[in-house]
Amino acid sequence: MHPRFQSAFPQLSAELQSALAPVLADVHFPAMLSAGQVSTLKSATGLDEDALAFALLPLAAACARADLSHFNVGAIARGVSGTWYFGGNMEFIGATMQQTVHAEQSAISHAWLRGEKALKAITVNYTPCGHCRQFMNELNSGLDLQINLPGREPHTLKDYLPDAFGPKDLDIKTLLMDAQDHGYALEGDALTQAAIKAANRCHAPYSQSPSGVALELRDGTIFAGSYAENAAFNPSLPPLQGALNLLSLNGYDYPDIQRAMLAERADAPLIQWDATAATLKALGCQNIDRTLLA
Repeated sequence: MHPRFQSAFPQLSAELQSALAPVLADVHFPAMLSAGQVSTLKSATGLDEDALAFALLPLAAACARADLSHFNVGAIARGVSGTWYFGGNMEFIGATMQQTVHAEQSAISHAWLRGEKALKAITVNYTPCGHCRQFMNELNSGLDLQINLPGREPHTLKDYLPDAFGPKDLDIKTLLMDAQDHGYALEGDALTQAAIKAANRCHAPYSQSPSGVALELRDGTIFAGSYAENAAFNPSLPPLQGALNLLSLNGYDYPDIQRAMLAERADAPLIQWDATAATLKALGCQNIDRTLLA
């Protein structure tokens, strides 16, 4: 079991501990549960889906990297496929506040980058802030997304974000989590190709500035993140944060990063290079390169 779960695990019921122990035995447990695993946990505990998600929140919160605030927020995004994706807030010492990833963004991007097509619900241990409500409004599930909070009846995003402004106000038809392929040709080594693939599937309808980041770890594992823009601009999630989120959720740490690659257009209206390089250097990674999309 990864050390981050050791204090959260005893908070679970005995039935849930017993059912989860084999899953969490892998130090690189990917912080996600397949539909089959969710079904097994429901049978073992007698809990329905909503109650089970609440019961699992301590594990999601344990995935947080709250190095500045020391305030762990956990979220579980429930995909239409039946797979559940954990998320936790991420803060980066030596970088800026703007690089922070909120727990809802963590869980949602986790699902998106794993290939989930849409979400039906998200469970969070604290009320989503305005930033996260706006981020969720970019999703193809839209204002009908169900939000579950401890001690409250379920509500939809429409209830938490009345009179919302979103992509449809800007006549954007392709939404976050819809399939996208910007068509850039793959070239270079495996890391470079992973960054280009991430750029190809990114969601950048407002700036038309596709980008993706791929991180190669010391054991050869590669994690890639795609840029996710938002109609309100500020809640946009940079591609580096998507990759770092996957890395962390899979039980790796920043010193494991051996090499990083950013893929973007040289003539794009928005450039990720400076912020990407600065954040990675703050995390101790010096081997950073860029491939230009053409």
